[in-house]
Amino acid sequence: MAVAVLLAAGAAFLSALAVVFQRVALESAPDTGALSPRLIVHALQKRGWLAGFALLLGTFVLQASALHFGQLSLVQPVLTMELVFLVAILVIGFHRSVGRREVLGIVAIVAGLAGFFASASPAVGTGQPGSTGWIAVSAAVIAGALLLVTAGRIGPRWWRATALGASAATIFAYNAALAKTMTWILGHGGIISLFETPDPYLIALSGACGLFVLQGALHSGPVTASRTANVVVNPLVSIVIGLTAFGERLRSGGLFIALDVLSIAILCLGIAVLARSPLITGLSEEYLATAPQPPVLAAQPD
Repeated sequence: MAVAVLLAAGAAFLSALAVVFQRVALESAPDTGALSPRLIVHALQKRGWLAGFALLLGTFVLQASALHFGQLSLVQPVLTMELVFLVAILVIGFHRSVGRREVLGIVAIVAGLAGFFASASPAVGTGQPGSTGWIAVSAAVIAGALLLVTAGRIGPRWWRATALGASAATIFAYNAALAKTMTWILGHGGIISLFETPDPYLIALSGACGLFVLQGALHSGPVTASRTANVVVNPLVSIVIGLTAFGERLRSGGLFIALDVLSIAILCLGIAVLARSPLITGLSEEYLATAPQPPVLAAQPD
């Protein structure tokens, strides 16, 4: 369990770094629509965005390694630490100060995680999903992601960012489930047997789709909305997939279930509070236009 948590925390840190790099790179993107292919073309021309993409690849490696040692319902909630690391990066890199809101948000996230792990005590389930289970999970994820993308095509900027962020989170939760299966296949059959299954191809496809939707979320509205939705929805969807498809077990009993719900609520509250922090909202265009950038972000003109 400890190894899985440490690896997941490392993945959360790299993900936070990636958000900063990619958000800065997308500030100069033309307003061509949240899900326009031209947005990706613009991003690929920016060294900062490419650096963020490399960090996302590192995030996937650490996350897959964590899923090899732990369950979806254990690893994915730890990724909510991304916002805590994001605050630390902005404090150190952008020389901002921490206020009461940031402290309360961080305390709530840590307390919610600790409470969930203590009450739920996630345990290994019945094994890998069968073909029927994967079909059901895939259908549910595709339907949910498309519904959120459709909802994110209209409405105010904060709503578009929220809907697209939630859609990306749903896809990434599915990607994490595939990664967990991939580690199981590698451990039992080797790399040759892995490529005889659809898993690596589905991982690449879902990862590319999730990344595309995430860039749209970052570009379509406040980073507060997109990151809050992304960080909240991902672990919740992962827990559902873990309990249903993978048969993972949480501690039973009315009291423990109530404590689980309370812990998740505190965790989500902490995420919402921290995501609305001036440090996080400081990633907006107005802030980045005037804030001093740390040397690592002060890239030479492209």
